[in-house]
Amino acid sequence: MVLSTKRKLIYIGSFILGFGFMGALDGIIFHQLLQWHSVIMNTDRPGQIASDGIFHFAVTVTLVVGAIILWVGGNPMDHKRGIRVLIGGFLLGAGIFNLVEGIIDHHLLQIHHVKPGDPNELAYDLGFLAIGLLLALIGYILQRNQKESTRTAEV
Repeated sequence: MVLSTKRKLIYIGSFILGFGFMGALDGIIFHQLLQWHSVIMNTDRPGQIASDGIFHFAVTVTLVVGAIILWVGGNPMDHKRGIRVLIGGFLLGAGIFNLVEGIIDHHLLQIHHVKPGDPNELAYDLGFLAIGLLLALIGYILQRNQKESTRTAEV
């Protein structure tokens, strides 16, 4: 029973860590390095530094929370298929970040786009979603295979 709880903590912690990591990567690459967009507006409008600062603070808190939960879960190597749980949760969290952020911010609210104003703006947004979907599917498959292996081992 303890292993099951620890395994769940590893999964939850790695999911949150993956979600936060993808948010950090988004902020570093698209907001800072490429300067394609800001959290709530294009980069040519005032207020972008404050919105990005709030976003980066939230991402940092997410990373810390995920790391703490993962730490409480213990060493993934102590559990059967623990590395699959770790990697699957991380990839699923990263993919879900892209899907949630892409669907809500880029398509529903249209707060910003991956590369606003570009003739291929929609292609960039769809590519962002495709990467998120791919990461989430790989993470899900790793988790599904882990769950099936656990059930088989229990029988």
